[in-house]
Amino acid sequence: MKKYNWAILGCGWIAEIFAGDLKTLDNAVLYATGSRDIKKAEKFADQFGFQKAYGSYEAMLQDENVDIVYIATPHTFHCEHTLLSLQHKKAVLCEKAFAINTTEVEKMIAASKANNTFLMEAFWIRLVPTFKKVLNIIESKELGELKVVQSDFMFHGAYNPESRLYNLDLGGGALLDIGIYPVFTALQTLGVPDNIIANAIKSPTGSDEYIDIVFEYENQKRAYLRAGFTCDAPNYSVFHFEKGTVQISREMNCPIIIKTEDGIQELRENDGEGYGYYFEAAHVMECLDKGVIESPILSNEFSVELISTLDKIRKKIDLTYPNHDGVSRSN
Repeated sequence: MKKYNWAILGCGWIAEIFAGDLKTLDNAVLYATGSRDIKKAEKFADQFGFQKAYGSYEAMLQDENVDIVYIATPHTFHCEHTLLSLQHKKAVLCEKAFAINTTEVEKMIAASKANNTFLMEAFWIRLVPTFKKVLNIIESKELGELKVVQSDFMFHGAYNPESRLYNLDLGGGALLDIGIYPVFTALQTLGVPDNIIANAIKSPTGSDEYIDIVFEYENQKRAYLRAGFTCDAPNYSVFHFEKGTVQISREMNCPIIIKTEDGIQELRENDGEGYGYYFEAAHVMECLDKGVIESPILSNEFSVELISTLDKIRKKIDLTYPNHDGVSRSN
């Protein structure tokens, strides 16, 4: 088994979750951490057992032993840090949202191709057994056609204008931080909608602290999606078929609940520890083993489809991010 040296670019809380899961993979070497603050990089490296710590991203990327970079900085820096990593020929797993808008995502994909270097959006949920089971049920038609998707992601997030949840300079707001999950779920299961309805409640910073979205399809299918920081919720995704419903949770080891006229069935597809991020890390290394620069499961084409949909939703709710091209209020 070939082993790969991983580097973490950005040492925040999401990087901590990823690093903890990365430790469970035998072919993943926890090699380097990078932060603008060397003390933060060193603390992170000590906490998780990385071999090296760097006080700048550039210095870390110049290390010829780094194979793969996991980018865990705020949304507004994803494009910049991905381009920098690809220019150094480092395979990239970039945390969602892939970037702020379609223009940036297309630049990242172009750089991946120009440098012949792997690039993938970090959507761990797509690779966990629970979600794969839902896709299998849809494809098999065992419950008939999928008609309606409901998906929520909400929690109470205390208002802080400087936090990543509310600061527009960091891409703050419900849509990119957590609303992307329900949108992703609908796109993966029902496809691109023919019409989008969206409404938002704005915070004092102008960020969207709550958003509800309806995807309408010409075949009479629908997706009802909600996200926000105003209150807690069970955060289930429910798939309504002609002959029953399937319910899943974002929690790793929660069962799939299938309800039909024959009764209720619970299936447990996940049996691992951690948060499920090791599935995406393992997939990246499988892709590198095969010599490809794009995932066949989480393709660049889908990432463009996703960010384009998010751009359309932002237009609907009149939301822009400072100093980033793309969606504008005048459009």
